[in-house]
Amino acid sequence: MEQVSRLTAAGQVRPRWTRPWGLLLCVVALGTLFVDPPGPRAVKDDAFITAETPGILNIEGGECFTDPVDSTGSGRPIVLYRPCPEHADNQSYGFVHAADGAWERTRLAAFAWKKCGEGFTHYWAGKAASGLDFYPVMPTEKTWADGDRDIMCVVYRPGGELTESAVPLA
Repeated sequence: MEQVSRLTAAGQVRPRWTRPWGLLLCVVALGTLFVDPPGPRAVKDDAFITAETPGILNIEGGECFTDPVDSTGSGRPIVLYRPCPEHADNQSYGFVHAADGAWERTRLAAFAWKKCGEGFTHYWAGKAASGLDFYPVMPTEKTWADGDRDIMCVVYRPGGELTESAVPLA
C-alpha cells in the first residue's frame, strides 16, 4: 500500500492511513452514548420483598425466583419463579414462624434477621458463605392482621445471579 503523507496544522507529517482508525474510534465513542449502563444493585433488606409483593407467596422452600420486575406492564413489580440454573436472583432456603402477638415491626425484623442468620450459618459455614448473603421476607402489618406469621429466608449472590441451587445437598 502506498503511503500518502499529509501535513497537519502543526506542520507534522501524518500518514493518510490513520484516518480510518480515528473514524472508527469516533464511531465507537458515539456508540457508547446509546448503551444503557446497568442499573444500581438493589439493596436487599427486610423491606426489599414483603409478603405483599405479588408472586412471593407462590415460592416454596428451595425454589429460586427473580427480583421484583414489572413483567406485566402494569407498573407493579412482581416476583417470578425461575429455575436456579437459569440465572435466578434469589433462592428460598427456609421458613420461620413468628409467635402470635401484636404487630411490632422492629421486634419482628430483629427476630427474622436472627433466625434467618442462624439458618444461613448452618447451611453456609466458613468459606461456603463466600459470595453469598441473605435477607428475610417478612409479613406486613396488613398480612399480620390476616394471621400471617411466616418469614421466608432467602439467599442471594450480591455480585450477580445464581447459576445453580445455592442450598447444599442434605
